This record gives sequence, structure tokens and C-alpha cells, in this order.
Amino acid sequence: MLKNNLNVIILSIAVVISAYLFSNAFQNRNKSSDTISVTGLGKKDFVSDLIVWNGSFSKKSSTLKEAYASLDIDREKIKNYLTGKGIKPVEMVFSAVNFNKDFETTYNENGTTRQQIFTGFTLTQNVNIQSKDVNKIEEISRQSTELINSGVEFYSSAPEYYYTKLAELKIKMIAEATKDASTRAKSIAENADATLGNLKKSDMGVFQIIGQNSSEDYSYGGSFNTSSKNKTATITVKLVYQVN
Repeated sequence: MLKNNLNVIILSIAVVISAYLFSNAFQNRNKSSDTISVTGLGKKDFVSDLIVWNGSFSKKSSTLKEAYASLDIDREKIKNYLTGKGIKPVEMVFSAVNFNKDFETTYNENGTTRQQIFTGFTLTQNVNIQSKDVNKIEEISRQSTELINSGVEFYSSAPEYYYTKLAELKIKMIAEATKDASTRAKSIAENADATLGNLKKSDMGVFQIIGQNSSEDYSYGGSFNTSSKNKTATITVKLVYQVN
């Protein structure tokens, strides 16, 4: 009899303890779930303040010496042309000269290769222009066909546009996105008759730069447009608040 009573007491204590632990776990679960998650957006339109323009020119000759001499003449023409347009010498960088040996392949009547005949050398050099005078370089890049008319075999690439104050811009946009998220969280809490508690977690999204008024897609790793002078930058910030 004593043993049975002891078992009942032990079982009763176990039930009480289990009920307490379950209740405490349930309360903690509810407490941890009393949060709201909001995402804020920071957005800014800006104009590029640095332009990078690349071009290349080449010459072909039967001897390497003649090819170099012809390329030197074209390089001076390009320098004089760009300087005459107002580009400073420090804004121009000419690359090392690349050269290739050219061959002409002849074939037998059955289509197999008969021999390769050496036809000369082709020399190519690139010129890189970087300037903060974006509008001027942009206009010159459109007029570069004038070099072709002067006898220079010049190939112009599309300009690339950059912004030198991205770090400062990003900091301002993070602050804007954080403020936007905080405002959203306060509005949600007020409408739910709750009080916004402490900030529990914050995550920053991907920094995106696309051309203004474009249909460019956002990238998972972040977009970085260089083809448009006028750009739009966006960033998101996710905040998680405790709600009381």
C-alpha cells in the first residue's frame, strides 16, 4: 500500500513538472514569435562623374620595321586629334603594341591544306581615355570617325560611365533604407495596437545600379551598370523588431 501511494506521489510530481515545462516552453515560443519583419528601400538617381573611353588602331606591313613606323605615324595623328579636341595628355594612356604574324592558307584540289604563306605583320595598339569631363569625352567619341576620314584605321568602343562617390552614396542610401524600414515597423505596430520593442536583427540587401528608366533586371549578386550616364541605385535593409 505504501509503495502504491509513493508511486502515485511520484507520478503526480512528474505530471506537475511536465505541465510547468510545457507551459514555459509554450510561453517562450510565443515570446520569440512576437516579432515583425520589415524591409525598407533606399533609392537614388545620380549622374556619372567619370567616363572611360577606349579605342584601338592597327597597321599591317610586310616587315615589322615598316609596320612599327606606320603605327607611330597613326599614334601621333591620334594624339594630335585628341589634344586638339581638348583632351589632356595625362588623360590618355597608350597600351603596349601587340603584333601578329599573318599567313595565307592555300589548299589542294581535294580541300586539304597545301601550305601557309607568310603575308606580313599586323600591329595593334589601344588608347584609353579617362576623364571627369563626361559630356566632352562623350561628344568626342561620337566624332571619332573623323580619324578614319584622315586615314587612321581607328576602332572606337562605347564609353563606360562610373561614379567616384559610390561609397558616400551607399552610406546615405543605407540610412534612408533603415529609416524607411523603421517607419514601416512603427506603422504596423500601431495599427496592431502593439508597442515596438528592441531591434533584434538587421540584414542589408544587395546594392544595385541600373540605367535610369531602363528595363534592366536586378541581379542576385548585384547589378553594376556602366553603359548609362544617368543611373539609379537601390538597396534594401531588412529589420526584425520585438513586439510588446
